[in-house]
Amino acid sequence: MAAIRDKSVWITGASSGIGCALALRLVSQNNFVIVSSRNADALRQLQQSAPTRIRVLECDVTQDEAMDAVGHRLAGLTDNLDLVVACAGTCEYDDGLQLDAASYRRVFDANFFGVVNSLRAALPLLAGSRAPVFAAVGSLSSVVGFPRAEAYGASKAALGYFLDSVRADVSRLPLRVVHIRPGFIDTPLTRANDFQMPLLMTAEEAAERIEHGLLRGRRVIDFPLRLSWPLRFLGFFDALWLRYCAPRLTRIRSLRKS
Repeated sequence: MAAIRDKSVWITGASSGIGCALALRLVSQNNFVIVSSRNADALRQLQQSAPTRIRVLECDVTQDEAMDAVGHRLAGLTDNLDLVVACAGTCEYDDGLQLDAASYRRVFDANFFGVVNSLRAALPLLAGSRAPVFAAVGSLSSVVGFPRAEAYGASKAALGYFLDSVRADVSRLPLRVVHIRPGFIDTPLTRANDFQMPLLMTAEEAAERIEHGLLRGRRVIDFPLRLSWPLRFLGFFDALWLRYCAPRLTRIRSLRKS
């Protein structure tokens, strides 16, 4: 079976969830993997699984000034990067349209600006690869507007446009830009959800889908298909979503604050 092998890889958000599962998968296939997150203890525990092929680079992708130095720290660990997967992210729901700007900024800092910072740090080393790939984890929630997901969905939608624009800017260069849009994945973040999550997948299953999508050269990696196809259909016909689906999901019954 085809697999990603013998590559130099950087994964952010690697202390848990998709990032951790992807790191373990790629390390098992003889890749050199640099893992990053704010949780140094979890990263060191991950490194113990393959001490010679995993390197720890602790960083907070939301800190703009600190991320300016990450590129130099990366260069101290590898001469080039063949693959970068930006997995770091967070989720905060807006219950009752509170429109708390601080909450929205936290979500955008992680899900959008964190990816911008990661690409900025990685670009010089991606330039040293013959076939570099930069991938970022978005969400199928950006396809249609979900209740309570104003901050989260908007940050992922902004990420999608950002990746499209970067792809246009590097269209004459070998850099491949990939948008990963999973559905519900069993991670520490989603375990806090207080609603049913259809077609829930494990992080290991998600890592497998991501690798297969990368190997097939896909620009957008959506999964599971049984969720992405209906959402994409409703995205084209958003009136159907807003008339029949959204009213069943929303918890808001009045604009008056309780």
